[in-house]
Amino acid sequence: MPEDTPPHRLHTRLSHAGRAGTHVHGFVNPAVHRGSTVLYPSMAARRGAGAHRFEQHLIYGVMGTPTHWPLENVIAEVEGGTHCQIVSSGLAAVTTPLLAYLKAGDHLLMPDSVYGPTRSFCDGMLKRYGVDTTYYDPCITAAALVPLFRPNTTVLFTESPGSHTFEVQDIPALAEVAHARGAKVLMDNTWGIHFFQPFTKGVDCSIQALTKYVVGHSDVLLGGITVNTEADWECVRTAALALGQFASPDDCWLALRGVRTMAVRLERQMASGIAVASWLRGRPEVAEILHPALPGARGHELWKRDFSGASSLFGVVFQPRYSQAGVWEFAEALELFGIGASWGGFESLALPTNGFISRTAGSGDFGGQMLRLHVGLEAVEDLTADLERAMGVLGG
Repeated sequence: MPEDTPPHRLHTRLSHAGRAGTHVHGFVNPAVHRGSTVLYPSMAARRGAGAHRFEQHLIYGVMGTPTHWPLENVIAEVEGGTHCQIVSSGLAAVTTPLLAYLKAGDHLLMPDSVYGPTRSFCDGMLKRYGVDTTYYDPCITAAALVPLFRPNTTVLFTESPGSHTFEVQDIPALAEVAHARGAKVLMDNTWGIHFFQPFTKGVDCSIQALTKYVVGHSDVLLGGITVNTEADWECVRTAALALGQFASPDDCWLALRGVRTMAVRLERQMASGIAVASWLRGRPEVAEILHPALPGARGHELWKRDFSGASSLFGVVFQPRYSQAGVWEFAEALELFGIGASWGGFESLALPTNGFISRTAGSGDFGGQMLRLHVGLEAVEDLTADLERAMGVLGG
């Protein structure tokens, strides 16, 4: 692209990134490259291959293939970073950089609202390996975060919005505090996808569960770890290789196919999610909607400042008079919303969250039974009709 040409918009970039180009003879999509062993024409070439372990260079299957690299390039571009490491799952995208940046004797700051398996990893494996974790209120101010730092605090982990309860964190302010004390800032940016550009807000390492919107079809598990400096890339890449982190080329190919339509799906699902959330907000059974893109909702001002859009995942808080059993019956009465974990696919999901989330820093009490909704590609009118029918089991 000529230097004076303005950058293409997301829809265009996702259609063209990671491809050979429009004037290259051959199939539109890259081929699937499966393989472990790479042959070299000479010992000198084999010996020289070792110098390329941080580059996109054929060395051995686990080091990456021409199927992995286009996907890594696309995700790095979506996140505004320089390098991306594809790993086997969203959880692996969390655990790999934590292991990369932490060592025995270190202290980790983790938001109380974090994804459940991340908490389990901190309380289990990291604790056994001598890493101490402190959970903090995700809505904490920068000033209140300062006393939580210790001389051995090396990582501030963030997740914005938070899992299930959608707290929006003031990432730039928190990152400034962390960097002033020599700590790295990691962020689970799965909800923000490309709507939140992490490296313009002080994040050092951005984590994505590519299983969600990138794949888009609820049939592949993948994760992405994106960084923006060579030093961070060497740290993450070294850990990924040491852990044997690898994703199937077939899964990468499917994710690359999914990313081509991601912008269109996100646009539709964002609009549908806001429409369904707005409809629910007017229901007498509902006490609160946890969707930061809604005016007046918790975190809306930070969302408006830092995000360019929203995903289709949000929370519903029912009036206090409704019981857990009633909300479970409500979820079971839905026909178009499946009861299941994950999100970001083409299908709508409903998941009651009371009793399934852990909090230890005093956050997460919203005064009523809660439900997490993911809005898919179905017609909004059909989804709201389904929700209205299910309201009948709650008793009005």
